[in-house]
Amino acid sequence: MSATTETPHTSEAQGMAIKAKTQRQLVVRRFFRHRGAMVGMVLFALVFVLAFSSIGFGPLPGWWKHSYDVTGTVIAGGRPTLTVWPFSLGEHPFGQDNLGKDYFALVMRGAQISIIVAVMIGLVSTLIGTVIGALAGYFRGRVETLLMRFTDVMITIPTLVIAAVVGMIAGNLGPYFLAAMLGVITWTGVARLVRGEFLSLREKEFVEAARAVGTPAKRIIFKHILPNCLGVIIVSATLAISSGILLESGLSFLGFGVKFPDTSLGVLINEYRSAMTVRPWLFWWPGIFIIAIALSVNFIGDGLRDAFDPRQNRVRG
Repeated sequence: MSATTETPHTSEAQGMAIKAKTQRQLVVRRFFRHRGAMVGMVLFALVFVLAFSSIGFGPLPGWWKHSYDVTGTVIAGGRPTLTVWPFSLGEHPFGQDNLGKDYFALVMRGAQISIIVAVMIGLVSTLIGTVIGALAGYFRGRVETLLMRFTDVMITIPTLVIAAVVGMIAGNLGPYFLAAMLGVITWTGVARLVRGEFLSLREKEFVEAARAVGTPAKRIIFKHILPNCLGVIIVSATLAISSGILLESGLSFLGFGVKFPDTSLGVLINEYRSAMTVRPWLFWWPGIFIIAIALSVNFIGDGLRDAFDPRQNRVRG
């Protein structure tokens, strides 16, 4: 008869795994009990599905019969045919623009580009900010001084000003390149948050123990410290996406963002801002979608922040 001996190391590893699993379950439960986050998720999902399924994306076809780049005859002054009761989309639910293009298809294309650009800005800025913040917070000394002084210089430059310069240079190269360049200049907030987390965690006992046994710095950063910063990083990424769509809309409104022949919600507002008094639907529809996307992402970020915060003992409902 053989007996199984459980070493202290194995017992400690199992205990950490159980604790991590319990913490994940607690975070998920807190998030799904947050009403604002649930409303934000539903709203964002509706906008996302409507935008990408209606007119299609890339090789995937959509269910809407009109295309955003096909002109036509302006019918009834281009007024919207959407009716709430009895519900009916009609031929052109959001109306038509000056060239007879279906405005519903145009707004859906604008929403697609705005969402893609915002998500890319959030991901790129979070990646860069995480790397810079982690290096500055862990290594300290000259590395921290160099990286944080560079961060301070970037912070002193107004974001809209430098984004406008980037937009003038990168706008004609397509929305994806524009989004990547905007992400390169909007990482400073994430870097400062991640640095603060690393400064706190690098002094913890588990990090000191890892150093004592000769664990390489790379492994300590990625296996020990970074997993404990995921909450801050995920919340920062969510809020960066919300800021990204507002930044892109603002730049496109000023003429420094997405360029013809493509479009975005900000471009549509810029093109038809003069029609607000005579044909207000050309201004309000893209504005409504900008507000809906920004608010829904903010609600999701608020729910994630409350879920990851260990000081929360209840979830606001």
